[in-house]
Amino acid sequence: MDSNRFSCSSIFLFISSFVFPAMVAAAIGINYGEVANNLPSPENVIPLVRSIGATKLKLYSENPRILKAFANTGIEIIVGLGNQYLAKMSDPDQAQAWVRNNIQSYLPSTKITCITVGNIVLTFNDTSLIDNLLPAMQNIHTALVNLNLDKQICVTTAHTLAILETSDPPSSGAFRRDLSGRIAQILDFHVKTGSPIFINAYPYLAYKSNPKRFPIDFVLFEANSGIVDPISNLRYDNMLFAQIDAVYFAMASLGYGTVSLEISETGWPSKGDEEEEGANIENAKKYNSNLMKMIDDEKKGTPLRPNSEMNVYVFALFNENMKPGPTSERNFGLFMADGTPAYSLGLDRGPTTSFGMQTRRLSPLLLCLFSLHYILHAVIGSVFGFGGWG
Repeated sequence: MDSNRFSCSSIFLFISSFVFPAMVAAAIGINYGEVANNLPSPENVIPLVRSIGATKLKLYSENPRILKAFANTGIEIIVGLGNQYLAKMSDPDQAQAWVRNNIQSYLPSTKITCITVGNIVLTFNDTSLIDNLLPAMQNIHTALVNLNLDKQICVTTAHTLAILETSDPPSSGAFRRDLSGRIAQILDFHVKTGSPIFINAYPYLAYKSNPKRFPIDFVLFEANSGIVDPISNLRYDNMLFAQIDAVYFAMASLGYGTVSLEISETGWPSKGDEEEEGANIENAKKYNSNLMKMIDDEKKGTPLRPNSEMNVYVFALFNENMKPGPTSERNFGLFMADGTPAYSLGLDRGPTTSFGMQTRRLSPLLLCLFSLHYILHAVIGSVFGFGGWG
């Protein structure tokens, strides 16, 4: 290692620590689905991700074009391993080869932080998929251990709220009896590996199934009187937190109350069929903008876990024109396929710096300091012959 480069980089970082004290904004994640035939190139997706202040991106595949495009962006990437590969991943050698080819080969320039093995497998009526899920997760994790990557990349799988048998009120949360054994094994895996459980939570679906059950303001994070759980006496002012806590209660009932939880999908459609009540632009804007404000500003957990960090991935980046099902399925995107917003979020979410920190709300002085920061780095780099942090 060049001694001049090391010493000057260290000095610069030392100075920067005084000029730029910790100013970390809460991160928002976004799901990048590809079930469409009209999406922009991955390179053109990067500024869209930055425009909403997202610093985390969740994929449903190991698409090499996306992984290459997002190299050196600082955006954290979750890579999806499709259900069609679960049987193969039950073979340790194939799992090792998959991780080497689809994960290790893109590191460290692409910031891969997690692998989701399969997607909502437990609620598919497919015994083979269910049988192969945990062995695949275990073998992918072992492959990461073998490559010394397990400390930087976790392994998990995503579930829908359909794994719950009861969820209302949240304190009654319990897993389906036919799945509780499988879920306990997966939760045990999470405990041993320190990985989070991923849950897809959609208040929209609950509202659509019974619009009269809950006030729309409660579902959309708007001002409301809230609902008190009669057993726990916890007060909820939005449905998403109630859904999350139902899962926490269910995990605790199996003895896994310490497992961390992340919301791998949540969102609201901007368009739907006639019978899909609530699926419109106004509600989509309220849900997603209020969700982002809540994550960004309040930095609070749920009533049951008020000190737990909220990690949420909004669904989705684009409207996907090839998704089957009702009209709503093709209209969850924040953006149209041509890159124009599906609707205005009404948020001042500026672009992020190379450190992943949002520049909105920074004073002119701080913005000038950021500029000075990069100028100093460029000058020092030119004098001592280095670029980047090294």
